[in-house]
Amino acid sequence: MSGLTTTSAPPRLLAFPPRRRFSHHSWTSLSIPKPHPRAPRISCMAAPYLITKLESAEKTWKELSVKLADPDIVSNPSEYQRLAQSVAELDEVVSIYKEYKDCEKQLEESKALADEDGNDEEMAAMISYEIESLSNQIKELEEKLKTKLLPTDPLDARNIMLEVRAGTGGDEAGIWAGDLVRMYEKYCERNNWKFNPVSSTEAERGGYKTYVMEIKGKRVYSKLKYESGVHRVQRVPHTETQGRVHTSTATVAIMPEADEVEVVIDPKDIELTTARSGGAGGQNVNKVETAVDLVHKPTGIRIFCSEERSQLQNKHRAFQLLRAKLYKIKLREQQELIRNQRKSQVGTGSRAEKIRTYNFKDNRVTDHRLKINYELTGFLGGDIDNAIQACTSLEQKELLEELAESVGAPAG
Repeated sequence: MSGLTTTSAPPRLLAFPPRRRFSHHSWTSLSIPKPHPRAPRISCMAAPYLITKLESAEKTWKELSVKLADPDIVSNPSEYQRLAQSVAELDEVVSIYKEYKDCEKQLEESKALADEDGNDEEMAAMISYEIESLSNQIKELEEKLKTKLLPTDPLDARNIMLEVRAGTGGDEAGIWAGDLVRMYEKYCERNNWKFNPVSSTEAERGGYKTYVMEIKGKRVYSKLKYESGVHRVQRVPHTETQGRVHTSTATVAIMPEADEVEVVIDPKDIELTTARSGGAGGQNVNKVETAVDLVHKPTGIRIFCSEERSQLQNKHRAFQLLRAKLYKIKLREQQELIRNQRKSQVGTGSRAEKIRTYNFKDNRVTDHRLKINYELTGFLGGDIDNAIQACTSLEQKELLEELAESVGAPAG
C-alpha cells in the first residue's frame, strides 16, 4: 500500500466539449472511424460484492481520517501512528475507487448525450469513442481494485529458512537435492538476497541428504513460499552405467522466520547433546565438541548443527531453526482452521504433493499446479521468476473467489 498521500481528482478522460465547438473541420482532423449515428450502450458496472467492499473501505478511511484530527489522538504518538498507518493502507484503494466513480459518472453523462444526439453523425462518432475509452478505463480500474482488496499475507515481508531434503531415488536423490540448492542460490543472487548455510548433511555420492539455508532480503517469503513441495527429476544419472532414465525426488520446505515471542519453547522439552564437528576448520572443530544435536521431545524434531566454529553459535543456529519449524506447524494449524482446510498458498501442504517435474531429456520443467512448461536450463540457472509470478496470479484468483463468496456473490 502507498504511504499517506493527498490525492486530487483524476483529469476527465477525453472530456466531451460543448456541442457548439464542433465543426466539419474538427471532425475531419480526428482519426476516428465514422460509426453508425447512434453510440453503443456499454455497461461496466462492477459486481455488487466489489462495490460493497469498496464502500466499506471508503467509509472506514473517512472515519479514521476524522479521528486523526482529534486533539486527543494527536497528543498520543503511539495511537496516532497506529491510525496513520491504517489510513495509509487504505489510501490507494480509496484513490482508485474515486477515480473509478468519476469515470462511471462521465460514462453515464456520455450515454445521456448519446440518447439526445439525434442524427448528428459527427457528434455520435465522438460520443461513441468516448464511451469506449471510458469503458476500457473502468475495466482496468476494476481489475486494480480487485487486487488491492485482496487480503495481504502478513508473512510476505519475512526472511526464511529453506530446507531441501533428498527423497526417493537413492544416490541420485541426494545429487538432485544438491542441484536444487544451487538453483535457489542462483535465484538469491539474481534478487540480491543474502543466503547462508545453517545445517547440512552430505550424501555419499555427492549432493545432500538435507540442506538448510537462511535467506534474507526484500520480501523473500512472498516469492519462495510457492516452492514448498516435491520436486521430481527425470534424467540419466551420473551413477547410471546403462543409460537408463531414473526418476528421483527431493522435497523443499519454506519456513518464514519466526520471532522469539511468537513461539514459546519450554527448556524442559529440549534434549541437547554435543559432538565433534569434524571436517575443515582446524583442530578446534575436530578436538572440541562444537557441534550441537538438539531434539524437541513433544514434536520429535531433531536438528544437528555443525557449520559454525563454536558450540554457542551452533546452539543459536539450532534453536533458530527449531523456532522456525515450530512456527510453521503453528501457522499450518491456524490456516487450516481459518480457511476450512483449504490451502492459502499455492503449493503448500503435505510433502507428498508433486509440484514440478524436471525432464532433462526434453529440457523441460513442468509445473503441475499451473500446467505450464518452462525451459530447464534457464530454470536451473535461477530463472524461476515467471513460474513464481504465475503462482502469485493463481493465488490471487483463488483469493478473489473467496472474497466474492464472503458476500454471497460470484467473482464474475
